[in-house]
Amino acid sequence: DLVGRKRVLIAGLVIFTAASLLAGLAQSAELLIASRALQGFGAAMIPPAALSILAVTFEEGAARNRALGLYGAVAGISATVGVIASGLLTDGPGWRAIFLLNVPIGIALIAMAARLPRGKAREVTGEPFDVAGAVTLTGSLLLVVYALSQGPADGWAAWSTLGLFAGAAALMVAFLAIESTSRAPLVPGIAVRNRTVVAANLSALFTFGTFFALIFLGTLLMQQELGYSATKTGVAWVATSGISFFAAGLTGSKLAAVLGPRKLLIGGQALLAVAMLLLARVPPDANYWTDLLPAFLLAGIAVGAAAPAIQIAALGGVEEPLTGLASGLVETSREIGGAIGVAVVATVLTSLTGIDGFQTAFVALAVIAALGAVNSTARFPRHDHERINA
Repeated sequence: DLVGRKRVLIAGLVIFTAASLLAGLAQSAELLIASRALQGFGAAMIPPAALSILAVTFEEGAARNRALGLYGAVAGISATVGVIASGLLTDGPGWRAIFLLNVPIGIALIAMAARLPRGKAREVTGEPFDVAGAVTLTGSLLLVVYALSQGPADGWAAWSTLGLFAGAAALMVAFLAIESTSRAPLVPGIAVRNRTVVAANLSALFTFGTFFALIFLGTLLMQQELGYSATKTGVAWVATSGISFFAAGLTGSKLAAVLGPRKLLIGGQALLAVAMLLLARVPPDANYWTDLLPAFLLAGIAVGAAAPAIQIAALGGVEEPLTGLASGLVETSREIGGAIGVAVVATVLTSLTGIDGFQTAFVALAVIAALGAVNSTARFPRHDHERINA
């Protein structure tokens, strides 16, 4: 919003592409890890910039809904496409190809982004950047994600885990104090007072917390318990990707205008909970066609309906100068939700072994998805879609 969405998009693509090349050529674990960190930094810049460009390019209503439906379709299948491609590449040319493949794709995207019209940056009075707010908020989120990833291994009551959460809380308190006095706060108060935006961010947390953990858990189930190869596991997710793309396109083009984000999210998250409960009944000798595929299809439909609805709600009624902020918030909620979901299932799998662990973990994901449906029911304004589609 401050320096221009096109500039941020191109900068993110350049960083991500260069980091992918470094990772693919890495000759040591240290360089690989550093390259992955740089890759994550570039990747974090891309989705909010892309989403906010869509928001300012298309007027709020049917045209934006269709665009966000396509965006949601891509977002909904991205995790499963990654699993499919990585499985094929790992079994084929090797793990380096996973990173090197990003290089020609990144170059093509940079060339495409360069052709976008230059948008205007937001006029800002006072401090152009809230550096202190950015550092404290980012630090807090990093510590939370790291604590969630280490908790299952170190123990949730371990001093190291508790210390990470305490540090995250301290940085969050510092962030709130900085924001209350900043002349140009990183997150203006108007953003958190928008009921629909807050509800959309919580929906992103619950929905993708369930879906990302499903990809993680389902992949482990197929490889560790059912003996699938990396390639076979990747192919097993094709049905989820395909039906998710179709459902998201239908949501953006038709259903969003008729039902509105609230009903779509309630239905999508409830359907996602049902899919998790079906997987919770999976036997040790599960058959893909009868035990896994029905649940995978339901999950794909659920996310295909929910992802565009989240994007539409997150940007509904947001003024143009703040579209980048709104986009960044919902992408952050998406990633934090994924970290929480994976941490939940990892904790279950470390306490229970065999198929019992997987079944219990799927029940936990069903609870997360159900909480998302409750959140959508309680927090979204009942007639908000009329304003969004006006």
